[in-house]
Amino acid sequence: MSKRCYYEVLGVERTADEASLKAAFRKKAMEHHPDRNQGDAAAEGRFKEVNEAYGVLSDGQKRAAYDRYGHAGMNGQSAGGGGFQGGSQGFSNVEDIFSEMFGDIFGQQRRPSGPQRGSDVRFDYEITLEQAYKGAEVEITVPTTFSCESCKGSGAKAGTKPSTCMTCGGQGRVRTSNGFFAVERSCPACNGQGSVIKDPCPDCRGHGQVRQNKTMKVNIPAGVDDGARILLRGEGQAGGKGGPKGDLYIFLSVADHEIFERDGLDLHCSIPVPMTTAILGGVLEVPCLMGGQNCDGQCKLEVTVPEGAQTNHKVKLKGRGMPGLNSKQKGDLIVELFVETPKHLNPRQKELMKEFAAISEAQSYAQSQGFMHKARRFWDDITGTAAQ
Repeated sequence: MSKRCYYEVLGVERTADEASLKAAFRKKAMEHHPDRNQGDAAAEGRFKEVNEAYGVLSDGQKRAAYDRYGHAGMNGQSAGGGGFQGGSQGFSNVEDIFSEMFGDIFGQQRRPSGPQRGSDVRFDYEITLEQAYKGAEVEITVPTTFSCESCKGSGAKAGTKPSTCMTCGGQGRVRTSNGFFAVERSCPACNGQGSVIKDPCPDCRGHGQVRQNKTMKVNIPAGVDDGARILLRGEGQAGGKGGPKGDLYIFLSVADHEIFERDGLDLHCSIPVPMTTAILGGVLEVPCLMGGQNCDGQCKLEVTVPEGAQTNHKVKLKGRGMPGLNSKQKGDLIVELFVETPKHLNPRQKELMKEFAAISEAQSYAQSQGFMHKARRFWDDITGTAAQ
């Protein structure tokens, strides 16, 4: 029976590039692989045909000979091997492709049959801004797994032990041959463990591990920020078959504060200023996260309000922000003022305000005067008054 055209076998045009050939081969190989077509005797033949076609077309010299002379040009070039000769580049390409498709073929991603390291655990924990500033020791409770004490992690009932898997002989892997092509994969009888538990432990149901909560104390360093990560080695889940424990990763988030807003190492806060203080100037007390030489240990700082202070005026207090993580650097505390207009005035207060307004001079309101000047010029432009 004559052979089919290699391009037809892969379902590509004769002008197909290397990437198109590889993609077509992956699709066809997955479609016709014997493991996916068990009971179909013709699948192995189609699978070999796909491999042979790709072995020729993926090799530049062989493809050139095939394009010129057809199958006759493959005589003496081991066309039947399709690029599967020992050490050839064709075999390496095929191995890479099948490693991607089937995982444990060619020994990739094998399940270890010996001691296995436990899984890492992620734990999210929220702290206050004060804790981030000063550092703290906190107590956390983390759900994790421990080695079962009843069976010592073996998974077998006390007094018994796992037996060697008869299917794989304790290797955890089995090897099958499909003609010239050998496939190695995890043993289906023991799930790649290499041993079988006939009488499972009742406490862990044969898993060798039990799930419990673990309470521990954790030191939060001063200066941490949102997204900071603390690594505690060996505090993760228990390992299998006596393997080491995994690690615990604690991801920190800092809760919003009712007064301060953090920007890197700087802290920002906005405070109201009475209108009279803004006019005459004065001193206000603002909170800080820790006491200092001007705080008398009461976590307060004095801010000088200049005479005639306006809303959005900012006062910077050097070194009163957040500390740097593992450094002596400190940010600043930036206080933004907003002038508060009094409400619910009594008759006497209103009388005084009217008197104040009557004797006020225009230059006392520089911003108002500047705005009114722009407004008048705008109106003049619209009405054409300025041109007259």
